[in-house]
Amino acid sequence: MKTTASKMEKQWFTSLQGYAFISPWLIGFFLLTFWPMLQSLYFSFTDYSLLEAEKWIGLTNYKKIFLDDSSFTNSLKATLLFVLIAVPVKLGGALLIAIMLNMKLQGMFIYRTVIYFPSLIGASVAVAILWSNLFGKDGLINQLLLQIGIEGKNWIGLPQTALATLIILAVWQFGSSMVIFLAGLKQIPSELYEASAVDGAGKVRTFFSVTLPMLSPIILFNLVLQTIGAFQMFTQAFIITHGGPMESTYMYALYLFEKAFSRYQMGYASALAWILLVIISIVTLLIFATSKKWVHYETEGGK
Repeated sequence: MKTTASKMEKQWFTSLQGYAFISPWLIGFFLLTFWPMLQSLYFSFTDYSLLEAEKWIGLTNYKKIFLDDSSFTNSLKATLLFVLIAVPVKLGGALLIAIMLNMKLQGMFIYRTVIYFPSLIGASVAVAILWSNLFGKDGLINQLLLQIGIEGKNWIGLPQTALATLIILAVWQFGSSMVIFLAGLKQIPSELYEASAVDGAGKVRTFFSVTLPMLSPIILFNLVLQTIGAFQMFTQAFIITHGGPMESTYMYALYLFEKAFSRYQMGYASALAWILLVIISIVTLLIFATSKKWVHYETEGGK
């Protein structure tokens, strides 16, 4: 009995030690993430303006969003279009660059550093301002086009091209995905490529038969991360286009921000935030559901 009791005491002591070590993270999570989420869920059912006490209104915010809010529909369409184009192109470009950087060439580490540099800057305000200057009416892009006799457009000021400038910026910041792909490529056993060469497979066949299947878990990981990030895109639209022209780049996060901090409709903004959470969750679940058909795992059964 004493032995059993002492073992239990040791287990309890070990557990307490573990919780003590992670207590800073736990405190931060509950105070800065979990509790604010619960508050926002409550506020989504209220009329709350930051200036007055909240008033319970039930599902009124949600009804207004889905039935009477055209800006919600426009922002959701613009965001979905951005996600559907930017994420696949960004991942495809990142994979292509990773394959090139995986070659055994002298001084390759220099190329990797230079190519990864744009991602160190990230989606910063400085980059957004630079991008607006590049694609403006008198920007560098139009100046270069004039050198070959082509009159440029106001790429940011036209509804047909404004979203494309944001997509190009998102694709340009491919570094994080590229590094993850590069790490995955280095984990593929060289024996598989040797066996493929013995069987007479060319580079294209080897890519689709060896590289892609072995990288599929990495592709899934990058796809989920980039999809979630694309749905939350804010800084670029806020700085470069301000949601215009004609709401063609009115991203969902930008609309949520304006409702909360420009119009002080915190209850309405909280409802928008929870709708976005549900949309991202559904898309993520769909990605995982379809991954069973295209993601290859080395262990039997994909587990």
